[in-house]
Amino acid sequence: MFVSVCKTDALAQGAAAKFDVGGQAIVLFHLTDGYFATQRRCPHMFAPLDRGSVVDGKVVCPLHKASFDIRTGAVKNWACWPKGIQLLDFIRPSKDLKTFLVKVEGGQVWVDV
Repeated sequence: MFVSVCKTDALAQGAAAKFDVGGQAIVLFHLTDGYFATQRRCPHMFAPLDRGSVVDGKVVCPLHKASFDIRTGAVKNWACWPKGIQLLDFIRPSKDLKTFLVKVEGGQVWVDV
């Protein structure tokens, strides 16, 4: 079910914003090629990805620097900061982000939750 999240002009290109949509905590990203939505919490230690940085189509977690492809949710670099954090990989192995379908219609951004 697609739910209206915001107007297209509410989110500048290169920006991200958090929303609660249909019981799902998501981050909506506005990249050069469109809008994309992922789960809000990093699967490593649940840090809020809306506070992360967006670099070259990836979101970088503000806590341990894991990075994910915003378009697909694929892990690009698992938690790597501070040095030694990799020792927790047996507890929290690498895991992709959940992504949601997004469409733009009538000046609105819609997310399928």
